[in-house]
Amino acid sequence: MTILPTGIPAFRATPKTLRCVQQGPVLHVELNRPDEGNAVTDDVLDELHEVLRTQDPSVRVLVLSGAGEDFCLGGDRSEFGDHLAHDSSGAGIRASGVRARQVCDALSNNPAVTVARVQGRAVGAGFALALACDLRVGAENASFRLPELALGLPVAWGGLLPRLINEVGPARVREIVLSGRAVEAREAFDLSILQRIVPAGELDEAVAAWVRPVLRRPAAAVRVTRTLLQAYGSAARQGDLSFLDAELMSGVLSQAHLAARER
Repeated sequence: MTILPTGIPAFRATPKTLRCVQQGPVLHVELNRPDEGNAVTDDVLDELHEVLRTQDPSVRVLVLSGAGEDFCLGGDRSEFGDHLAHDSSGAGIRASGVRARQVCDALSNNPAVTVARVQGRAVGAGFALALACDLRVGAENASFRLPELALGLPVAWGGLLPRLINEVGPARVREIVLSGRAVEAREAFDLSILQRIVPAGELDEAVAAWVRPVLRRPAAAVRVTRTLLQAYGSAARQGDLSFLDAELMSGVLSQAHLAARER
């Protein structure tokens, strides 16, 4: 369980699906739906986007975490069904996909250094949110999985695939995606999905150990260097088609929905 520091609420309007606390230059954003495995819904995406959009300029480190036993068990598939029931063309799913990309891009291009604090499972959308952060520390029980193919879905959410290929390499990503198996903490570290593994009780100290030196560095130097790192990383992702994620997801699901109705 995440122990957030004593501080002030980060925003005037209290989010319903998040817990946000800003303490000086550090903003803690916790996915706060533990009874649902912190599953990502449109409401979660809207609130995350609003938090990132209105982020205080004084924030120099943003820590993303999840309440309860798991970081995030992925997208709420029941919401996909609701979207298709309302509009079988997949317009609602496309809109959700656009939100997902906006949130992940806001994490990747954030002016602050972003840290993912991962315990338990990070599945699908949860994997994507963690991967969008600069630094990722995991508990020894952390695991990552992309079960989309088994669910009849493309791996097309928030620009996950190009980021993963850039961090891990295409051959290993093919195996992870096509097998749908879980990547446990030690392997995740070896693949650079995680940059550090610690016992669950030491996650907060591990985060603090990264935060302290960042705050000691001149803010402008950190900000410019982070921008350079993002730019060079993006340059290595030639042929990035993740802007099509929303179209691909909606197209596959709407076709499956129509086929099911015709049977």
